[in-house]
Amino acid sequence: MTATAPPFGPPLSAPRRPLAAAGLLTALLGAALGLLLAVAAPASAHAALTGSDPQDGAVVATAPAEVTLTFSEQVALGADSIRVLDPSGKRADTGAAPRDLHSGSTVKYGVALRGGLGDGTYTVAWQAVSADSHPVSGAFTFSIGAPSETTVALPDSEAGGGLVGTLYDIARYAAYAGFIVLAGGAAFVLACWRRGAGARPLQRLVVRGWLTLTAATLAMLLLRSSYTGSGKLGDVLDLDGLKAVLETKPGAALVSRLLLLGAGALFVAVLFGTYAKREDPREKKDLTFGLAIGGAVIAAGIAGTWALAEHASTGVQPGVAMPVDVLHLLAVAAWLGGLVALLTALYRTPDLPPAAVRRFSTIAFVSVVVLVATGVYQSWRQVGTWSALTGTGYGQLLLVKVGLVAVLVGIASMSRRWTGRLAEGGAAPAAVAPEADEEPETEPEAETETAGDPARAAQLARQRAAVATAEKKRIRDADPGRSGLRRSVLAEVGVAVALLAVTTVLTSTEPGRTQEEAARATSAAAGPVDSGPVNLALPFDTGGANGKGTVRMDIDPGRTGANVIHLWVEDPGKKPMDVPEVKIAFTLESKDIGPLPAVPVRLTEGHWTATGLQLPIAGDWKVAVTVRTSDIDQTTVDKNVKIG
Repeated sequence: MTATAPPFGPPLSAPRRPLAAAGLLTALLGAALGLLLAVAAPASAHAALTGSDPQDGAVVATAPAEVTLTFSEQVALGADSIRVLDPSGKRADTGAAPRDLHSGSTVKYGVALRGGLGDGTYTVAWQAVSADSHPVSGAFTFSIGAPSETTVALPDSEAGGGLVGTLYDIARYAAYAGFIVLAGGAAFVLACWRRGAGARPLQRLVVRGWLTLTAATLAMLLLRSSYTGSGKLGDVLDLDGLKAVLETKPGAALVSRLLLLGAGALFVAVLFGTYAKREDPREKKDLTFGLAIGGAVIAAGIAGTWALAEHASTGVQPGVAMPVDVLHLLAVAAWLGGLVALLTALYRTPDLPPAAVRRFSTIAFVSVVVLVATGVYQSWRQVGTWSALTGTGYGQLLLVKVGLVAVLVGIASMSRRWTGRLAEGGAAPAAVAPEADEEPETEPEAETETAGDPARAAQLARQRAAVATAEKKRIRDADPGRSGLRRSVLAEVGVAVALLAVTTVLTSTEPGRTQEEAARATSAAAGPVDSGPVNLALPFDTGGANGKGTVRMDIDPGRTGANVIHLWVEDPGKKPMDVPEVKIAFTLESKDIGPLPAVPVRLTEGHWTATGLQLPIAGDWKVAVTVRTSDIDQTTVDKNVKIG
């Protein structure tokens, strides 16, 4: 069995338990969806930009022939996926599709630029789909000659966000839930309680799982184009976009899932039709074997549609990861889906035998063992290091998931104890009420009274059946073992709902291993990082009256990218010195970059500041400061400092 959660308080009175349980599960589902929407939108991308040429913030002397982008893993790009915009917002690239510049394991694409580009700041905006089906986007700037103002407004939201991203996340959660209920509920009937195939509550549960998974898959297929593209809800019914989706790996996986669901519909029809009505033990045994094999193939195929299109299909050891992922999903379905079926049977069917509970307990134990083994492998594959486990969003979510599983297993141990108690005294209730194939006893007076009135006889028969059902329910509710088991399983299902929400968020979060690799690649491209702001002092002498002094300067943070400069001018007595003008320029002579001007603004007497200075590359920069003390007296002093 399985699941975890704190106890839900004292038991409710017997007549209100089913209603209370339904209300509680609804509240838990709502809370889980709230968690999903709060954490998962927008979805984090699984491919990362690890480098570019020119680099972000770089200032180049002449216009490059093309702009190249390097990614941490394979991505899919469209014809308009990389755009280069000039300071006025017009296209600076030729408009051609990105060129594939892969070399070995390096994933690189480039776009050609138009000739004759002028000086100024250019914006590179890009959007792609990572190999595990999630959208990724971003933007950066570089300058030709010198930085300038730009009218380009970068998008406020990431790819995969907004209303479409939220709807896609909900559909993804519903798909997981539907698969778990469909596969786990059917497995519970075949492996634990074959007579349950004729129970209406279990029939409705499994059918609803099929409907939920089918509706969610259709929704994801329709939303896919907008989710990875424009992000506009109005593009959901764009036939051209749908056609493009069908040509991608995720689109093919969704279509395959729909085809398998067609076979699943036939399986469900046979399970709750022919199989439920079959009475001959030998024929039923043969049919059980056939349904078990067919159902396992269909369930494995549906689970494979996730493995083929998401995390397992990329990264380290995909050939091993995909079958492990399928096994993991099947174990989840057998455990959690079986829990939901067991809870339904405990609350809604009067004659669930203790043997069925014991069989499910064994299946749940095996499922937990499989989950632990496959989960450890998946965690190593997606996280890789202890630092990624605690220092990345994926690792932290994984720790939350592990905690929920631990709570779930703890409650499962309580359920196993209740199962043992039920087995010890569970046979008595069944003997009190007549079996379904026994004729209820009738009183002679009632038979005489209704002999000539078929309608009255039918009415009395219905009343007797209702009384017999109520008596079964009374005896069942009076059994402390069964009542304790119901409460324990309800707690398990509640935690399982939250666990499923966290798992869904994990599927849309960049793996910790990828985050660390991208950070290392970006750091290597940017060069070594200095430990703090750069401070320097430059004595000067303009040659005129009161022309001597010292310039003290702080460059913060003293790294590549944007920096803030604070500059103080002091006389020989270290008092603030008011001068008419100060200029600053940065030059990286080894790379022929600069001079990059920084025009400081006077704050108070002797104190100047400059913001927005972009230093594109780490290295030894020459800082030149020009100080003017009168209309004709000025001098320039310089000093080399290490940036980045």
